[in-house]
Amino acid sequence: MKKLMTAEDLTKIVSVSHPVYSPDGKKAVFTKVTVNEKKDDYNIHLWVRDEETEELAQWTFEDGKHHQPVWSKDGRQLAFILQKPKEVPQLALMKSEGGGVRTLTTIPYGVSHPVFSPDGAFLYAAVSLKQSESVHDEKKEEQDDFAPAVYDDLTYKADGRGFLDGRVTQIVKVDIDSGEIEPVTSEQVHHMNHTISPCGKWLAFIQLNPQIPYISDVCLLSLEDGQTKKITQANGAYSTVSFSPNGESLLYIGHEREFQNATFPSLWLYDLKEEKTVQLSEMLDMYVGNCMAGDSVMGEVYQLPQWTKDSQGFYALVSDQGSTGIYYFSIEGLAYPVRLEAEHITNFSLHPNESKLLLSRLSPVSPSELYEMTLGETELKQITFEHHDFLKEHIVSEPEPFSFQSKDGDEVHGWFMKPSKMEEGKKYPLILEVHGGPHAMYGYTYFHEFQMLASEGYAIVYINPHGSHGYGQMFTDRVRGNYGDVDYDDVMQAVDHVLKAYDFLDETRLGVTGGSYGGFMTNWIVGQTDRFRAAVTQRSISNWISFYGISDIGYFFTRWQIDGDIYDSVDKLWDRSPLKYVKQVNTPLLILHSDEDYRCPVDQAEQLFVALKELGKDTRLVKFPKASHDLSRSGHPGQRIQRLTFIKEWFREKLA
Repeated sequence: MKKLMTAEDLTKIVSVSHPVYSPDGKKAVFTKVTVNEKKDDYNIHLWVRDEETEELAQWTFEDGKHHQPVWSKDGRQLAFILQKPKEVPQLALMKSEGGGVRTLTTIPYGVSHPVFSPDGAFLYAAVSLKQSESVHDEKKEEQDDFAPAVYDDLTYKADGRGFLDGRVTQIVKVDIDSGEIEPVTSEQVHHMNHTISPCGKWLAFIQLNPQIPYISDVCLLSLEDGQTKKITQANGAYSTVSFSPNGESLLYIGHEREFQNATFPSLWLYDLKEEKTVQLSEMLDMYVGNCMAGDSVMGEVYQLPQWTKDSQGFYALVSDQGSTGIYYFSIEGLAYPVRLEAEHITNFSLHPNESKLLLSRLSPVSPSELYEMTLGETELKQITFEHHDFLKEHIVSEPEPFSFQSKDGDEVHGWFMKPSKMEEGKKYPLILEVHGGPHAMYGYTYFHEFQMLASEGYAIVYINPHGSHGYGQMFTDRVRGNYGDVDYDDVMQAVDHVLKAYDFLDETRLGVTGGSYGGFMTNWIVGQTDRFRAAVTQRSISNWISFYGISDIGYFFTRWQIDGDIYDSVDKLWDRSPLKYVKQVNTPLLILHSDEDYRCPVDQAEQLFVALKELGKDTRLVKFPKASHDLSRSGHPGQRIQRLTFIKEWFREKLA
C-alpha cells in the first residue's frame, strides 16, 4: 500500500548536484545535500564517480557543508569550501589519490569560490572584509551588542545577510604549500565570481558597487602589474565570466538593463587581442540560465558555461516554456538545443573528450538525480538513485500541462495536478498556486508543497502568467507597471479553464496561495473577488508605499515594477497596494512571514494583519523567528515542515 506525501517527507529529499569531471575524465565529483534531522540543518558531502568502474564513493563524512568543488588542472587535487557546524566556511583540500581533508585557511570572516591557478600552486578565493579587517586577523573584533549602528549608505541591509557592516568581497591568493594568504584586490567594491585565464596572467571578475543598485561590470585584472580595466561601462548587470581554453576570448553573461530587472540575460564575447565585444545571443529570445521556481533544490551554485576544447563554442543552460535545458552556442553566434525536454536541469559538466555530459536533473515526479547523457543520443543513463525507494513507496501526482489564450491574445502555459487519491463521483477542492518573482518560471520540476497538497485531497493549478520568464522578453516585460491587471486576469482565467475541463472539481471550494510576488497576488486576489473560500499569503507585499523604504530592494524595485515612487506618484503605489482594498476582503486569510525577511519585510504582514483584525475579518498571523525570505527553499528543515503544516491545516479547516 503506497503512502501519501506528508510535510515531514521533506526531510527525505536529497539534492544531487554540481557534477564536475576531473581534467582527465576518469573521475567526476558531485555534491549531495541531505537533511541532518538531529541538528535541524543540512549536510553537504562530496561524492566521486569512477568513470571506468562506474562506482560511487563518498569522500567527505563529517557533519557540515562540503561544497563548491574544483579540480586542479593536473587532476591531483580537489579544493572545496568546508563549513563545519557553527563555524565560518574555510578553504579545504584533498588529494585525488586519497587521504584526509586539509583545511588551508582560518580566516575569521569566511571564504568562498575557490579557483586554482593553472600550475596548481595557488588558489584564488573570495573573502568578505571591512576596510579595517585583514585576512591575517586571528579572530573577529568583539561586538558590543548595545553599540549604536551607524549607516551612511543607501544599501545598508540585505535579505539573508541582515544589516550590513561595510564589508565588501575581496579576492585573495592562497599558497597551497605554505598556506600563506596574499590580498589581490583592495578597492572598496565587491569583486565576485572570479576566474583565471589559462595562461595565468589575467583574473576576470564581476565588480559591483554596493551603493549602486543592479549595476555591475566585467573587469580584467593583470596579475603581472596589478592594473584593472573594465570591459563594460556601468550600463548593465552581469553575473558570470569564463575564459575560452585558448585564452583569446572572455565570455560573460548579463544585460544592459533594457527592461530593468525584467531583462533577459545575454551572452557576450570579448576578444582580448582586439579588445572588442560582440553579443552572441541577440536573436535568441530565451532566458540564458536557470529561472525555475521550486522548493526541492538545495546547495545550488551558478552554472558556468562549458567550453569545447577547440574554443569554438560552449554549452550553457537555457530556460524556455517551463523547461530548463542545454544549448550549444558557437562563437559566431549560432545556437541550437542539445537537450530541451519536459524537465529541470540544474547543473551539468562536459566530459573532457566531449563525448558526454553529466547532469543534475529533476522531473515533475522526481527530485534531483545525476544522469549521464551521450551527446547525439536522446536516452539518459541514471547514475544516482537517491529517491528510488521514496518514490516507490509514495503516491506521486503527475502534473498535466495545458494552455489557454489570454485576454491579450497570448498563449499562457500552466499545469494541473489531480488529488493523489480519488473516488468516483466525489468532488474535490482546487488550490491556485502563484509563483514569486514575478520574473521566474513554474515548470517541469518536482515541487514538494504541491505533492503534499495533492496528498491532502486537493487539485492544484499553477501557471506562468504574464511577467514570467521562459516565454519571450515582451511576455516578461508585460507586467511591469501593471501588477494586478493582466496577471490577475491570467490566473483567474486559469481557474476557469480547469473548472471547465474537470468535472470532479468543486467550484465552491477554491483556495489560493503564493509567496513573495505570489503573496502580493494572493493579497490582491482576495481584495478583488470572493470566489476563494481560503487563502494563504506568504512573505508577501501589502503596501507599496512602506515597501519602498523598508525593503532591501524597495526603492528601485518599486520604481521599476510598479512605475512609481513615494515623491511624485504615491497615489499609484497606494492604488496597487492590496492594503487599500482590505475592507473588501471576505476570504479567510492565513499570513505566513519570516521575522528576518528583508526582501519583503515583516511589517508587510503586520500591517495587513492589523487591518484585517480591526475590521473583524477571519485571519491569523504566523511569524518564523530568525528566518529570511528564502524560508521555503533553504530555511531550517524544522521551520520548512512547520510552514507546510500551517498551510495544510488552514486549507483543511477552511475548505472542508
